[in-house]
Amino acid sequence: MAGEERDVAIHFLANYRCSVPGAPIEGTFPPLPYLQSLLSVFPGIVRMNVQPLRPELTPRRRLAAKLEPFDSYWQAPADIDKGYDAFAAYYRANYLPYLPENRAARILVISCGPGYLLNVLVKAGYRNVVGIDSDPIKIEHGRKRGLPCEVAEAFPYLEGKRGEFDVIIPEQELNHLTHDETIEFLRLCHAAMKPGGRIIVYAMNGANPFVGAENLAHNIDHFYIVTEYSLTQLLELGGFRDVRPFALKLYVFWTNPLNYVGLAVTSVLELFMRVIFMLYGKKVRVLSKKVAAVAVRP
Repeated sequence: MAGEERDVAIHFLANYRCSVPGAPIEGTFPPLPYLQSLLSVFPGIVRMNVQPLRPELTPRRRLAAKLEPFDSYWQAPADIDKGYDAFAAYYRANYLPYLPENRAARILVISCGPGYLLNVLVKAGYRNVVGIDSDPIKIEHGRKRGLPCEVAEAFPYLEGKRGEFDVIIPEQELNHLTHDETIEFLRLCHAAMKPGGRIIVYAMNGANPFVGAENLAHNIDHFYIVTEYSLTQLLELGGFRDVRPFALKLYVFWTNPLNYVGLAVTSVLELFMRVIFMLYGKKVRVLSKKVAAVAVRP
């Protein structure tokens, strides 16, 4: 038995009621020497049936990200409470246009952080919203404001859902997952959604030559960058159709005069880049720092 499998088996024996063919074992926290002797007697122990005695000790799903997990997100100012108003314009501009008009739509926000997007959705009249984040501290900020959020990891949470949601929105960038993890995540979302439901995702845009490479190198938990084309590929591999890529807008804070300067400069630069791509025979529409897409579950 490999070392990792042995560790898992010891964890299960210590914290679960186990049933091995021909040798029922019951109890909690047997002494370690006893566990090791069981491993030698029952080499097939990793195939046993288990029932949790202490569910809170179930091993976490291991994803590739080491510092910034996919199912937790916090883009916030130093004063967390100020972010609910400061970031509202960003979420209204980038998400509300792609949501269903039905305010009773069931919406899941994954990696919701302190609930900035949740706050916008609730204020927009959506009545059936829930957010999850794996960080209890972030969830506590949302709960203090009465927002519908709970502590949960994305993959285990989705595994228990079937056909429940009209919309799923991960606030974290997809590129905090590997390609294989991304496709698995999207397929879990597909299974958790109702037919005709929508998913809205985004990732770092590799088509922008000014920030694309830096986005990838900047963070060890950025595993890839995308273009509108490769983001479409990922969504289609996840089972989604009618993919519509769009640019995530950064300059939407109209009360700030510098917003207009940034909008003007980036618009000129993106026009220039689009012309350069055309000269190389490439048709690239989305050149923003981050590229998003909305897609439909058939």
